[in-house]
Amino acid sequence: MRFLIILVAPARAENVGAAARAMKTMGFAELRVVDSEADRQPEARWVAHGSGDVLDNAQHFDTLAQALHDVDFTIATTARSRAKFHYYATPQQLVPLLEEKREWVGTAALVFGREDSGLTNEELELADVLTGVPMVADYPSLNLGQAVMVYCYQLSALMQQPAPEHGVVDAKQLVALRARIASLLERVDASEDQKMVDWLQQRLGLLAQRDTAMLHRLLHDIEKKLPEKNAGN
Repeated sequence: MRFLIILVAPARAENVGAAARAMKTMGFAELRVVDSEADRQPEARWVAHGSGDVLDNAQHFDTLAQALHDVDFTIATTARSRAKFHYYATPQQLVPLLEEKREWVGTAALVFGREDSGLTNEELELADVLTGVPMVADYPSLNLGQAVMVYCYQLSALMQQPAPEHGVVDAKQLVALRARIASLLERVDASEDQKMVDWLQQRLGLLAQRDTAMLHRLLHDIEKKLPEKNAGN
């Protein structure tokens, strides 16, 4: 499974350099930067210290949606108190989740937000799963470089595993399932039920490949029984 690290609007070049160094140390190579030139500043290379190739090969995008254009599974980091979603995976819980996903997902991305304000709710909605680092302190805070190191260290074992022999089953199953459910909610006039929409958004990313395939089959059967919306009007 190809694995990307995405930094959204990082402000400090030193933080990007520290993130690049953490990535290189733990076996990650692909960095994407959204709405920032911080990685191109000299301070980033000074802190990267031997990880200049990660910075040299970084790709730049104007928006997070653009940076995710070829990503099949997205994990977004956030603080529990700021997000409207309720499901969170710790870094440790991501390991078995991604071990299963690597059997059928081609490209995954781990997204880190702004140093001062994190990711917006609109950006969080682009993610399949949210994750946060449990903290003990009353005012929990990791800087960007530290956060990237925590996750890269926890997930580094996944980068050492050989690719599945059978290849990716269907990397677009989850994307297609989300679109199919959104269409179904529209047809049954449930798309305005925000609690339902949020609940589905949170849970679909946790499904294993077999569960995803079975849900596709169920939706197919439901769709056949439903009349087209506004038919005959």
